[in-house]
Amino acid sequence: MKKTVLFILLLSVSSIIFAQNNSKFNAYIAKYRELAIREQYLYGIPASITMAQGLLESAAGESMLATKGNNHFGIKCGANWTGKTINKDDDNIQDCFRKYLKVEESYTDHSLFLKRPRYAFLFDYPLDDYKSWAEGLKRAGYATDPNYAAKLIKIIEDYKLNALVYQKPEQKSVTTVEENYTAKQNNDKGTVVKFMIKQENNGIRCYLLRKDATIAEIADVLGKSEKSLLRHNDLFEDRTLKAGTFVYIAKKANSFQRGSSKHVVAEGESMHSISQKYGITLKSLYKINGITYGAVAVTGQTLFLR
Repeated sequence: MKKTVLFILLLSVSSIIFAQNNSKFNAYIAKYRELAIREQYLYGIPASITMAQGLLESAAGESMLATKGNNHFGIKCGANWTGKTINKDDDNIQDCFRKYLKVEESYTDHSLFLKRPRYAFLFDYPLDDYKSWAEGLKRAGYATDPNYAAKLIKIIEDYKLNALVYQKPEQKSVTTVEENYTAKQNNDKGTVVKFMIKQENNGIRCYLLRKDATIAEIADVLGKSEKSLLRHNDLFEDRTLKAGTFVYIAKKANSFQRGSSKHVVAEGESMHSISQKYGITLKSLYKINGITYGAVAVTGQTLFLR
């Protein structure tokens, strides 16, 4: 009975805190929701969960880790972290936390963090089943707070974050293709092709796929030649590219200049998918790492990006 009363009391206190910070929470959501949506397309993590964790872990962007280290998800260094660090008392005195150059890196690292085997079961849940995701994160040990799942669920419901999966990008640096992603009719099925977001990656002009598409489909929508798209994307023949893949309309760079200098190969990744992710030519990725062109990427392998 005492535990039940304490649980209700903690939720009540949380409700007061969330209400008091309503404007701060809304400002944070407006500022970073496109990052959360982008991570969903890239890694299959619900935007609602990413946003709720960002709000909770970073105190709506005002925590010390967020303001001084751009760390919005409270991710600690861990044995394999080779980037910059920042210290803060947590479970232990002056625990080591990851420090990022910019907030975008924190969001991407959060997604990669959840792609570890420890959290693999979460991806069996539908994107809109935020309750199972929240409870699963707690069960997998993401946080030690016994009320972690309940807090995430409350934030998602109070701020209607589950609707983020349906919102169109509004960030100035991310624009739609001829509004509504070019409303071209597919003659075979009579459906509307709406599948790309225009943006820039590693300084290269590109599009982010929102659904699987072939090079021929992409070329048709963009009015580009298939030959040039194949060349810019290190492809030798037309094939279907997966949702979350960057499609480049200009030559990729020879190295990655805007973030981490290393990448640990995750399960299911290939040398090609990694080169697309970082905007590096496939030939350069092999050359930087002294690997014979055509060799297969190995899960857990560390690749240098410059």
